[in-house]
Amino acid sequence: MDYQFDRIGNALKISLDGHLVASNAEDLKEAVFARMNECPNVLFDLSRMQYIDSSGLGTLVHVLQKASDAGGTVRLACLQPCPRIVFDITRICRIFTIFESVEAGLASFFDESAGQKTGMQTSRRAGIQSPNASGE
Repeated sequence: MDYQFDRIGNALKISLDGHLVASNAEDLKEAVFARMNECPNVLFDLSRMQYIDSSGLGTLVHVLQKASDAGGTVRLACLQPCPRIVFDITRICRIFTIFESVEAGLASFFDESAGQKTGMQTSRRAGIQSPNASGE
């Protein structure tokens, strides 16, 4: 599982790539929690998430609880067919707002008073922060 963090306006976009399972769910949760202090609104981009197990679902729920406690929320975007089956069977989709696109998910967080998007991103692979060339 690889993941990338992007701060966009008043939201933290987290792009997941691969399988969110017991062997990596705790690491993801800790990485997300470390970044939520500055931004409790989270959008998970699931367009490249291929599979999720109960530990992965638990991580998403824990992030939702922490966001809610901090006055934020968690939204999901681009849920793929295979993981969607797990969401449907467990009915966990009832507690998340799920968008068809990342753009729609981000727009749901838009607050005109927040101003322009910031351009910082962090990649788990690189482990560095760098300006995003596109400014998003």
